[in-house]
Amino acid sequence: MNNLILVSHGDFCKELKKSAEMILGVQENIFTVSLLPHEGEKEFTEKFNAVADPLNGNYMVFADLLGGTPCNIVSKKIMGGSTFQLYTGMNLPMIISFVNATLIGNPLSILEETKESIIKVNDLLDANDFDEEDE
Repeated sequence: MNNLILVSHGDFCKELKKSAEMILGVQENIFTVSLLPHEGEKEFTEKFNAVADPLNGNYMVFADLLGGTPCNIVSKKIMGGSTFQLYTGMNLPMIISFVNATLIGNPLSILEETKESIIKVNDLLDANDFDEEDE
């Protein structure tokens, strides 16, 4: 998969792409489809198809929320016979993993890498037992 489509409620997907580009530079193979408050299933489906169809199935999709309208609409495409990977719980580490794997040519391990990126920093700091008085 060389292309990634981000789908979300509101402009979360657009802003997440911007954040990724701050770190990784311009990403011409990442596309966004936002479900806006005044839109319904029909409008979102049309917008998604306008982005996805020219990619000829060469894409993966990250959605913001399992059970949300963007994810449900994209899921219907899979149930209708389309073959692409769909992940929910979209976040910045997922996008970075996708870009790195694409650049290096490594297999994607989105779930594993994303799980490893969730860390309670307090525990990490406690584990280091940093004490300024020891300096």
